[in-house]
Amino acid sequence: MSTQLLIGGRFYSSSSPDATAMAVTDGTVVWLGAEAPGRAMHPGAEIIDLGGAFVAPAFVDPHVHVTALGLQLTGLDLRGARSLADLLDTVRAHAARQRDGVIIGEGWDDTTWPDQRPPTVAELDEAAGPGRLVYLVRVDAHSAVASSALLDAAGDLGADHRRGDPVRADAHHRVRTVALAELGRAQRDRARTAALDAAAAHGVVAVHECAGPEISGRDDVRELLAFDHGVQVRAYWGQAVRTAEEARALVDDLGVHALGGDLFVDGSLGSHTALLREPYADAGGHGKDFLDTDTITAHLRACTEAGIQAGFHAIGDGAMDRVVEGFTRVAAELGGPAVAARGHRVEHAEMTDAAAIAQLAAVGAIASVQPGFDAAWGGPAGMYATRLGAERAAGLNPFAAMAAAGISLAIGSDAPVTTANPWVQVRAAVHHRTAGHGLSPRAAFAAATRGAWRAGGVRDGLAGTLVPGAPASYAVWDAGDLVVAAAADTVQRWSTDPRSRVPGLPRLDPDADLPTCLRTVRDGVEIYQA
Repeated sequence: MSTQLLIGGRFYSSSSPDATAMAVTDGTVVWLGAEAPGRAMHPGAEIIDLGGAFVAPAFVDPHVHVTALGLQLTGLDLRGARSLADLLDTVRAHAARQRDGVIIGEGWDDTTWPDQRPPTVAELDEAAGPGRLVYLVRVDAHSAVASSALLDAAGDLGADHRRGDPVRADAHHRVRTVALAELGRAQRDRARTAALDAAAAHGVVAVHECAGPEISGRDDVRELLAFDHGVQVRAYWGQAVRTAEEARALVDDLGVHALGGDLFVDGSLGSHTALLREPYADAGGHGKDFLDTDTITAHLRACTEAGIQAGFHAIGDGAMDRVVEGFTRVAAELGGPAVAARGHRVEHAEMTDAAAIAQLAAVGAIASVQPGFDAAWGGPAGMYATRLGAERAAGLNPFAAMAAAGISLAIGSDAPVTTANPWVQVRAAVHHRTAGHGLSPRAAFAAATRGAWRAGGVRDGLAGTLVPGAPASYAVWDAGDLVVAAAADTVQRWSTDPRSRVPGLPRLDPDADLPTCLRTVRDGVEIYQA
């Protein structure tokens, strides 16, 4: 057996909040406490002096698109475009450098531009040059603009698509499939390396890939699962099934872990494709629906009977109504405990009212949420308010109500939609733009660690903690003062009193510097060193 003794640190441990040392043997935490007894108990250990650094359980990101994130990191990142002209100039410069192959860009957001509109096909053709295949994905990944050459290559996009408009729904899925098919294996592998390296550099030891036939395709998920990297990948496949036999066969064929993730019931608010009960305030219409209630019910029933975790992408309240009805039907047929035992998930769950929260809690559903959405688009002047009106927008992402009802939360990023830095997501959950919806720092951190492990089916009570017997999956951080704080919009409680012995976390004030990762370790093996 080999043992490492970490000394001179500050540890986030519920069992030993005052610890300054931690012993790890063969990938397992075996002891926490003061340095002197640690040296006495482990005389032959390798000593690692932390120099006052902060050590906490490593993060898990429960909603990621690995290859897409990598393409953003290695290619055309459009998050910085501040206007239509800025985007076109960026495309023009990139096209001059990249002479061959498809141009893929990620992250533009026209709601933040003075122009308030995406580029036309003609503008895109002029910027990139004639005959170039160009695919530029909106920040929410539910619509895109494409060059005329790519639209021609995609063929018939259906009666709902009008040439010149951004591609949405089925037309978008078709265009994306054609664009991604132009990438070579080496380019995809470079993207995966970049994405997983970035995750490790942010203290993340595991990610949940949300794949599907209309998202990245079968080849991508198979390649990703075979890809060698220190960050663990759990794969979700968004394809509906009708029987337990079909569910088992699909999982076996692809090697995926679950049938959920981005199994689309609807789209996104930014692209006007989230399914709403009431029309959009700025454009009319109720959005898009991809799955009806019977299909949702059949999928949940099949996966529950097969012992496979299921899940759905649901953002609008109209989509959530269908998901809740599906859960209710299957629980009535198979029993609530049978449904709860599978840990089925709802991704995003943005427009979830009190009735839906109560029903999801009753069947043990897990909510995989992205606080970065609220940080980017919430508030009285944000995109949510534009799309829905201020009153409806204020009800989005009710994290506190979900947690209070007993819904297990898992905090992630949906990268490349929002940043893969988990501290940014945790801070956004604490400083929610709607009063009363935010979480305490402790609850938000737990949702990004223990809650995220639980969302991936790890329910041993140890994963995501630093206590004896837990896997030694942790990150070492350069952090300032540690504090114990309540939610941003609540009063201090007993847990914030020093006598409660609740471990402290870095300051998450909006103007505070977030921690910098120095080292990431998964099961005792270092996967990142600054």
